Amino acid sequence: MNRRVALIPEPPLDVRLMNAAAALLLALALLLALAAALLAWARHPMWTLRKLVLEGDVAHQNAVTVRALVLPHLRGTFLTLDLQAVRERFEALPWVREARVQRQFPDTLRVTLREHEPLAWWGERGGGRLVSVHGAVFEADPDGPTADAWPVLAGPPEEAETLVAMLRRVTPLAQRLGRDVERLELSPRGSWLLVLDGDAPLQLGRGDEQALARLNTFVSTHAALRARYGARDIVAADLRYPNGYAVRLRGITTRPELPPATRRVAAASPTSTPHR
Repeated sequence: MNRRVALIPEPPLDVRLMNAAAALLLALALLLALAAALLAWARHPMWTLRKLVLEGDVAHQNAVTVRALVLPHLRGTFLTLDLQAVRERFEALPWVREARVQRQFPDTLRVTLREHEPLAWWGERGGGRLVSVHGAVFEADPDGPTADAWPVLAGPPEEAETLVAMLRRVTPLAQRLGRDVERLELSPRGSWLLVLDGDAPLQLGRGDEQALARLNTFVSTHAALRARYGARDIVAADLRYPNGYAVRLRGITTRPELPPATRRVAAASPTSTPHR
């Protein structure tokens, strides 16, 4: 018995492409419908953010202040909240150095804050800008009496870390003179100015290590100055001379021994040299 097998002809290429496109569109429509359903579910009022928990360094922050400054700017529910945007909003608060934001099911936002540890004023005393121990410049109003004793750092903002590092190195040297650092300044051209308490400027010149070496030399020879001229306060000093320094003590002005040509220049203005 002979059997005949009927062959079903393959659909034309254009038909196959249309079927594939239809299947793809159907799958895409199902995915979009699922995404829309999930988004609507995530935006449901049941996921409304209701609690804010602050942890960490919160000496200058409290929940009431944070709610007033941050929560009105948050958009979304517990599930849809952009944690990166929330973190940036918290880090824009005064005193906040770093914020870590976490969701806590089902309706709580837990925020761990790390605050700046102030070291000095930035630019001007009482100007509302501070610099931290890590060299970060930030805006804040200190609320304690210790702020009056902070020194002032000034210079290009990108050099804040350099200024903090230099302050740590010059402070012990100033203390050996029996003085405190009132101001430390770095000019745009890289020249250092150290002002001791009582408004006594010391011109240190350029170069970090060179400036420190000049200051160390001055501090090391200060005992000899006292032995020669008595216990007189330092009014000003210029340490930029290659073979010594010029210093003005209370009631006395001294100059280093210089070559004749240089001595004439120094003699024309023994106590006033520009800060470069």
